[in-house]
Amino acid sequence: STGTLFYLLWPLPLSTEPRRLPPPGKLDFGYVPAGVYETLAHYEPGPIGILFHMVHAFLYAVQPNAFPQDLIVKLAKDKFGAIQTEYQKVTAIYYEIGFLVCAAVGLLFAILLPIVGLFFCMCRCCDNCGGEMHQRQRKNADCRRGLLGTLLFSTSLVITIGVLCAYSANQNLSSQVKNIRRLVNSNMRDLHTFANDTPMQIDYLISQYATAKNKVIYDLDNIGPLLGGRIHDQLDKEVHPALDQVLNMAGAMRETKEALENVSVSLEVLQEGTGKLNFNLSLVRTSINRTLNDPGCHDEESDATTAQLCRNIRQSLSQLQISANFTRLPNVNPQLEKVNDVSKTDLSTIVQRVSQSTLLSFNVQNLVDGIGNNISSFSKAFPVQSCLSNFTIFVSHAHAKIEDYYPEIDKMDFYRWIGCIALCCMVVLVLAFNYLGLLCGTLGYDKHASPTTRGCISNTGGTMLMAGVGFSFIFSWVLMGVVTSLFLAGGNMEKLVCEPFQSKELFKVVDTPYLIHPEWKNFIPGYMYNDSDLELTAESLYSTCKQNKGIYSALRLDKVFNISSFLNTTVFTKDVVGQLDSVKIDLRGIILLEAEGKQNLLDFSEAGLSEINYADYLEEVNKGVTVVDLLSFARELEAQTDLMPRGPLHTALKGHISTLRQIHRQQIIPMEQAMSALNQSMRFLERTASDLPVILAILDAIEAAQYLISHNATHLISQETGKYTATIVGYFHQYTEWVKTSLAMEVAPCKPFSNMVDTAEIMACSFLVDSMNTFWMGLGCSTLFLLPSIILAVKLAKYYRRMDTEDVYDDIETIPMKT
Repeated sequence: STGTLFYLLWPLPLSTEPRRLPPPGKLDFGYVPAGVYETLAHYEPGPIGILFHMVHAFLYAVQPNAFPQDLIVKLAKDKFGAIQTEYQKVTAIYYEIGFLVCAAVGLLFAILLPIVGLFFCMCRCCDNCGGEMHQRQRKNADCRRGLLGTLLFSTSLVITIGVLCAYSANQNLSSQVKNIRRLVNSNMRDLHTFANDTPMQIDYLISQYATAKNKVIYDLDNIGPLLGGRIHDQLDKEVHPALDQVLNMAGAMRETKEALENVSVSLEVLQEGTGKLNFNLSLVRTSINRTLNDPGCHDEESDATTAQLCRNIRQSLSQLQISANFTRLPNVNPQLEKVNDVSKTDLSTIVQRVSQSTLLSFNVQNLVDGIGNNISSFSKAFPVQSCLSNFTIFVSHAHAKIEDYYPEIDKMDFYRWIGCIALCCMVVLVLAFNYLGLLCGTLGYDKHASPTTRGCISNTGGTMLMAGVGFSFIFSWVLMGVVTSLFLAGGNMEKLVCEPFQSKELFKVVDTPYLIHPEWKNFIPGYMYNDSDLELTAESLYSTCKQNKGIYSALRLDKVFNISSFLNTTVFTKDVVGQLDSVKIDLRGIILLEAEGKQNLLDFSEAGLSEINYADYLEEVNKGVTVVDLLSFARELEAQTDLMPRGPLHTALKGHISTLRQIHRQQIIPMEQAMSALNQSMRFLERTASDLPVILAILDAIEAAQYLISHNATHLISQETGKYTATIVGYFHQYTEWVKTSLAMEVAPCKPFSNMVDTAEIMACSFLVDSMNTFWMGLGCSTLFLLPSIILAVKLAKYYRRMDTEDVYDDIETIPMKT
């Protein structure tokens, strides 16, 4: 096989910076591509939701007991046969007591009201029960009529509200039936998205192996800087300071040589310049003295001021002489020659030869390629594509079958709507007679008319009220029978299915061990994997899919294909660790400083820098070049000359002043520059001479670091090599953990399956049961209030209808009838 060569270079801190490499870290595998599921399995009923809450509150008042989980489980195990034991009977009766009482009241109402109506009619036919067309005169008749009218109107309003609630519930159910197709289609599209995206996501997982593979190859290609850098960092505390000191000393050698050369050149310049300057200053003194011998300077031939100025100038001429004398200082040629001999050996080059390279060969390229081929066989080992193709066909077939049922559903909903409207119309008919009777009776009432002379309109109102009473007796038992039936069905659906589903108590019943099959603890894994002990329940499946996690973790597909075991046996092979463990690093051949370098340091310490008399040099340097500053002297001389009258003396002195300035410019300034350079060089050499004893300490530090590398680095190298191996293997571990996490959380997210359950709950509970319960609540409320409506209408009709006879009173106060 073709081997890939990896170089291990231990990068010691040299004068050249080593190549910087990115440190090992967390791999970025990106995001698994995922489709968007469009189903929003959530229902907001809107304003009618207030009625839904009222129904829920009423049902809770009727049946506040907890969900009878034990009873349901026992019934399920008996295949929902008859309730046999006394305990089951008592439990069922206790749970259903509220429904039974309400149902008994409803049945009693439905049975008794027609019987009561029949006897009421027979009684009226015998001129009893208000059937006699005779009304006794009472003083409070108007008050009683108004009270009865108000109560009947209020009762009718309550009945009207109940009918409107029932009508709203009926319309809501019809409108929500139209949304069933939208929800079903949305769920089916999500299932297609699930089936189409899953193969692409699995291919993405396989393709991301290249990320780990490339990182492994990169780190192995750069094993020298990476592994060597780790070892270097650990040895850095001992080796780095020692070699830094050697390199610093190599720099000090170069600077010392330059400083000695500067001293030699500067001293030569100053010694030569001192002689010339002394000679030129002597000439200037002589020339000025000769000029001052001019007759204009004598008292007898000049004024007193000029003579005094001449005397002052003559007295200051003694300052025109040199101050520092460099001719007495010895040169530094012996030291310079020794340093030149030391500099012939480049100490920096010796240090840079420390780097030691070891050639290592690995057969890892074919190894990581083989791992990638094994991982690519994942999709072949698990028939994802064929399973999803069959699933897509099943979904399409199921969708087509559902589409065939839509016309039947619409037809059934239309018949249901017609039936509910007919029930509402029964109540509306009674309400129509009540309202018309109240309207006609109120408008046609004449307080001056006697009961036998009431008008036609008033009489019609009373007749309509009695018609409403008749229809109430005719329809009320039908309405109450329907209400009772719907109450028992819808109420129990809400309490036994819808509420337990919301609280997940229904799942506890379904997940009861050995419920579906007497030999299966959990029926889902028992059916799918023939392993009922596996912890996979309907609740866990629903909850996992509700969180949009992967179907691999939701259905515990590791029972069929254990990806953890597959990746562990595929990726974590002993060959990878074996190849990396074959790395052997031996630092005993590394020599930090050869004998030539050590001798070079010793020779430098014996170069004679300490023999130089730095005090004499610095003493002369600290002196000025001349006793007086030549420019200041020239300015003072010029000021004195300007006080003299114009003439030969004045002109001659001006010439001497120009000469002094020229000497300063051409000789003093170069000498001052040379003195400054000499001062800096001598001070540097003085510091270097004081640091020469450090060379022995540097050599000791080099020896200590050399001993550490040669004898104590084996354990350190083994430890760092182990860490490096763990880093390489860690890349594969990161990949496998990412694959496991992605399969569990992102690949084939099963939210569509929980959405199907939620959609079924929405259609059954939110659409059907809530609307049905609201319908019977509104209709039942109206039906119950028909009873007071009958009583009030009968009593009120006598105040509106025209009577056949009436009471007649005389004006005599003693007539007993009046009393």
